[in-house]
Amino acid sequence: MTGWDRTAPTTARLVRPRSYEEAATAGRGAGIRGSIARGMSRAYDDAAQNADGSILDLTAMNRIRRIDADAGVVVCDAGVSLHRLMEVLLPLGWFVPVAPGSRYVTVGGAIGSDIHGKNHHMSGSFARHVRSLELLTADGQVRTVLPGTPLFDATTGGMGLTGVILSATVRLHRVATTMMSVDTERARDLDDLLARLATTDHRYRYSVAWIDPLARGAALGRSVLTRGEHAPPDALKAHARRMPLAFRPGQLPPPLSFVPSGALGRAAVGLFNEFWYRKTPRRRTRELRRLPAFFHPLDGVPHWNRIYGRDGFVQYQFVVGYGQEDALRRIVQRIARHGCPSLLAVLKRFGAGGPGWLSFPMAGWSLALDIPAGLPGIASFLDELDAEVAAAGGRVRLAKDVRMRPELLAAMYPRLNEFRALRATLDPHAVFASDLSRRLGL
Repeated sequence: MTGWDRTAPTTARLVRPRSYEEAATAGRGAGIRGSIARGMSRAYDDAAQNADGSILDLTAMNRIRRIDADAGVVVCDAGVSLHRLMEVLLPLGWFVPVAPGSRYVTVGGAIGSDIHGKNHHMSGSFARHVRSLELLTADGQVRTVLPGTPLFDATTGGMGLTGVILSATVRLHRVATTMMSVDTERARDLDDLLARLATTDHRYRYSVAWIDPLARGAALGRSVLTRGEHAPPDALKAHARRMPLAFRPGQLPPPLSFVPSGALGRAAVGLFNEFWYRKTPRRRTRELRRLPAFFHPLDGVPHWNRIYGRDGFVQYQFVVGYGQEDALRRIVQRIARHGCPSLLAVLKRFGAGGPGWLSFPMAGWSLALDIPAGLPGIASFLDELDAEVAAAGGRVRLAKDVRMRPELLAAMYPRLNEFRALRATLDPHAVFASDLSRRLGL
């Protein structure tokens, strides 16, 4: 088994429970290496791996139990995917409160890694919209866990280490159509981008910037800024108004859907980045896009994770607080000097962090990029970035980490000791464990 980044492969015993009882039985019989829950295999790192132990594949526990279409609340099993929720809820006029870069993520995974999306500056992370959850703990109990409790704060963002999330009650976001009204503009450099985001982001529910990580000098951090809102019915063309809530994800047609393994190096990425920046108009407003194209363009490209070759890639994401723009600029300069051939370098502006003790988001600037795992010197280079992020009071995202040094963890996550203490009390024999937890001493 591997993460989505196809690095750090391990072998484990896979169990696919179909009920709470089967999940509890599987947990009791996990053995000395314990078990960890796994969803749709979109975690980039080793958080959902458990070498020589057990993996609980929860995708068979996928019932939508109840929908309150008046209040905008859904109760569902943890194995339900965000894709399935969209299929069912969008025709009723409701959307998931937070949408990450892929809709092929389970609700349990969304809570366990406390996912964020393009609307974090407005809506926060996924845990803020969870009214309650049911958690199978190491003693075999199924506990109802509510916001404002230590167990809730340890579980949201806790990477599955407090137990198995079995179901959740989630608040939804009202929409009138499945189209997005999108504004796009170019930013000439990093300072221009940060200024635009700081002064105008409050006007948009969703906001994200693609950065050219190979650009240097005066063009350092040149970007394409994309922001949007759910389109109202009167913005649609006449034929689309007849079915404004139709959800048609689609998929890129061949040959665009075919991704050759190992297709990209610095030269190819450099040419693509130049093309992508130049083809974008300086400013375009109120462009209508289908919801999947705005939120999840890569879901239409099967096996896109193969594009960096057989060694896989490292998805590196960090956040530094407001007031640390100089640190962000130095890191972007380092990335450009190192020549990291990343197609997917994404910068977001975060709002206040959530309650989770190990949740990643905090108020500040977040940058994520894909880096080929076989790039020379990548390990030592990322160690240097980790140190700079920690020195700036920032943090690296655990749900995308596969190589961070454990000694930096406490500086990045100040409530780490509280998490460890609760876990030691709740699960003293490490019934729930993962490669990530052993590597970082969680």
